[in-house]
Amino acid sequence: MAIDLTKGNPFSVLLRFSLPVIGGNLFQLFYTLADTVIVGQTIGEGALAAVGATTVFVYFILCFIQGLTNGFSIILAQNIGSHDEHEARKSIASSVYISLAFSIVLTLVTCIMTPWIIALMDVPSEISDDASAYLFVMLAGTGATILYNLISNMLRALGDSRTPLVYLVFSSLLNIVLDIVFIVPFGWGVGGAAAATVLSQLIAGVLSIISAVRKYDLLHLSLDDWKPDGSNIIRNLRLGFVMGFQMSVMCIGQLVMQASVNSLGTIAIAGYTAATKVDQLSVLVNNAFITAIAAYVAQNYGARDIERIRNGVWSGLLITELTDFLMIMIILIVEPFIVPMFVSSPSPEVFGYARDFFTVTLPFYPVLGLLCVYRTSVQSMGNSWAPFAACIVELVARCSASILLGALFGYMGIVFSSPLAWIGADAIVIPVYAVMMRRLRRSQG
Repeated sequence: MAIDLTKGNPFSVLLRFSLPVIGGNLFQLFYTLADTVIVGQTIGEGALAAVGATTVFVYFILCFIQGLTNGFSIILAQNIGSHDEHEARKSIASSVYISLAFSIVLTLVTCIMTPWIIALMDVPSEISDDASAYLFVMLAGTGATILYNLISNMLRALGDSRTPLVYLVFSSLLNIVLDIVFIVPFGWGVGGAAAATVLSQLIAGVLSIISAVRKYDLLHLSLDDWKPDGSNIIRNLRLGFVMGFQMSVMCIGQLVMQASVNSLGTIAIAGYTAATKVDQLSVLVNNAFITAIAAYVAQNYGARDIERIRNGVWSGLLITELTDFLMIMIILIVEPFIVPMFVSSPSPEVFGYARDFFTVTLPFYPVLGLLCVYRTSVQSMGNSWAPFAACIVELVARCSASILLGALFGYMGIVFSSPLAWIGADAIVIPVYAVMMRRLRRSQG
């Protein structure tokens, strides 16, 4: 059921919209957790390290896809907020054309570059074959990832956050079954885990499309709607590419972090991988609020209801920070059980690396929450330069800290680069949001 984000109490509207998105993101985490747990328990510590050593590059591609399709959804939500159905349909067609083009280009380029990527990330030789197999299959399935994210973000722009969840739950359970089948009886190894993930996500995307077209007349495009509109394509491409590039820039810093950890050896990679898999809980929950706030602010910006935007941002910030504190408490409670969940008979060193990661990162979750809320709000009101500048600051801070602090303090220095990056980005987007809101209120008299 779609929710009109321009009406109702902002807190309750955002909460109702966010909960299914959180559920969907948690099941997306379930995808990768299932891969990691099954690989670690059935194949071993080396296979877990192989998956972990390359997962960050897969996440790098996913970040671009999510940013690209989020950009499309913001434009669609603005059209919905202004009740312009003709432009909304044109925007849908344009986003499909752009997504198809990027699916082809990304798949071809990244698959061809797989050996170079493995070498660039300094993956240890003893796990490089498994890492290469996992990465190649995941990159070959880029089109499935784009398909699911495109239709999911379209539905969320319409105010429907439940439909993507329903089909993602089904495909996540299917992913677990396929993981076991492909790895154990078929003996496909880490490549089988990747194949299970790709196939499950493809099914989620196809089922979401079928349901969405049945439910929403707006998605019944005529031949005239499908005629390429240069100005509309450029508008979608500009915002989508900028947001995709911004999210990719953030991931480049994480690639540098992963490469720095890879240089410490297989045991460090295994401990870091186990910790970061659970840390993704924070990322995905915050991303759910990003999705909700983006749709909310974009629709109300299209309706030119500035006061409602301000109230919604405050409500979104409250929900996000309360959730971040809850996640801190949960991770602290389950921390002793995290490594054994991924690795059978883990060494004490693996426990130590995972524990050090949480010691540094957890206290800064609220800082990440601030960044998610304010950067998204600024983007959804049409400002792309400030979020981009914040991403550059994140990149510089994360890369320089990983290299410099890593050289001085080792693993702890590498891990500390993420909090420094969040603080630097907050220093840009929060003041910009305040200035934008002040100007918008003045313009309305």
